[in-house]
Amino acid sequence: MGGQACVFYGAAEFSRDTDFAVLADAGNLARLRQALADLQADVIAVPPFQVKYLRRGHAIHFRCRCPAAFRMRIDVMARMRGVDSFARLWRRRTVIRLPDGGTCDLLALTDLVQAKKTQRDKDWPMLRRLVEAHYFENRRRPSTVQIKFWLRELRTPELLIEVGQKFPRLCRRLALVRPLLKTALAGRADQLEARLAAEELAVRRRDRIYWRPLRKELEQLRRVR
Repeated sequence: MGGQACVFYGAAEFSRDTDFAVLADAGNLARLRQALADLQADVIAVPPFQVKYLRRGHAIHFRCRCPAAFRMRIDVMARMRGVDSFARLWRRRTVIRLPDGGTCDLLALTDLVQAKKTQRDKDWPMLRRLVEAHYFENRRRPSTVQIKFWLRELRTPELLIEVGQKFPRLCRRLALVRPLLKTALAGRADQLEARLAAEELAVRRRDRIYWRPLRKELEQLRRVR
């Protein structure tokens, strides 16, 4: 669900860790514990590996000691702001077949984009590249679902204007939920860039508010430790 997933989707990102979204029930967490034991992975920060912290939205951080993945960091989450339940994420997942015959389950692109809407500076350029890559890959014969996705999520003014003016009816309809599409439809790139920046700031602010009580809890756990 993180940088490794972005690589698969064609928006390459150098990542020193691997992020997983998991189902936080007893049976699944028992399997996860066994996998982490095989990797000789230890918790490296607060909170501890307990289901109550996963269900509240915390990430659990591990470091691997096995030779095949030595020093690899693993981050595990079960709940993310603005992202659907795990059951729905699993139904929508993208399955990639690997050269060795195995498979890799990724967050669907739409869900990965939502997960990247954080207060972190590094996530916004990646979010932009993810949607751009999807647009360039599918723009010749797009489905209505894909066009709606671009209108909701594109962050490149020129491309948003291009899509809006090519599909004006959909653009006007979606402007009810994303008002800056009116500016895209008018072809005003300078104003659109400013409104995209304001939209980003508003999302970052919501993410900070979401994490405020979680950060307070982490600070308390650090003091106890």
